[in-house]
Amino acid sequence: MTHGANTTSKPAPQRKQKVTLQISDGEVFHALPKMSEAEFDAFCMANPELRIEQDPHGNITIMSPSSYDSGNNEMEAGADLTIWNRRTKLGKVFSPSTLFKLPDGSKRMPDAAWISKVKHEQLSAKERKSFARIVPDFVIEVRSPSDQPSVLKDKMQRAWIKNGVQLAWLIDPEIQQAWIFRADGSETHIPDFQQVLSGESVLPGFELDLRVFIVE
Repeated sequence: MTHGANTTSKPAPQRKQKVTLQISDGEVFHALPKMSEAEFDAFCMANPELRIEQDPHGNITIMSPSSYDSGNNEMEAGADLTIWNRRTKLGKVFSPSTLFKLPDGSKRMPDAAWISKVKHEQLSAKERKSFARIVPDFVIEVRSPSDQPSVLKDKMQRAWIKNGVQLAWLIDPEIQQAWIFRADGSETHIPDFQQVLSGESVLPGFELDLRVFIVE
């Protein structure tokens, strides 16, 4: 879920070259020169109250807090995943505030994510206490009213699937539809919320009833 918003943030530590940040609906376009890895990490650490992403080109998106409904949808997306994982103990579940460093250089924060136990154990204790350079096996993105569907769909393919995510769900409570994206490039459209999504072979036995996203 992406919530673009103008915001005042604390600066990263002083650098040798000046960076000009042009803010438009929460996205920073053409930050030249591009923030280094260390500078981006420092910027995030200096602004812990913000959700910050960076695309492969260095553009930065600062996401606003979730609305009442959006916050509830995020929790519903992760709740059943957490319960399933506690039962199966097959991996680790991550919240919307977790930042993942991806192979294409982008830094992304899905609304819910899961990483297998095998992949999790490849990280050192030090890496686990930082912004880890690791690709989730599974992610969920839930559209908020301010998100553009086309932008989110592009994110599912470019940010997640192309970087190695095995299974990704885009859930749109606004129009009560969902999309499933897979590592083999296949995509399935779910036309209504009277459906149950399956974790398939990536999360064996996991299911999410989309009716939990229907506002009563």
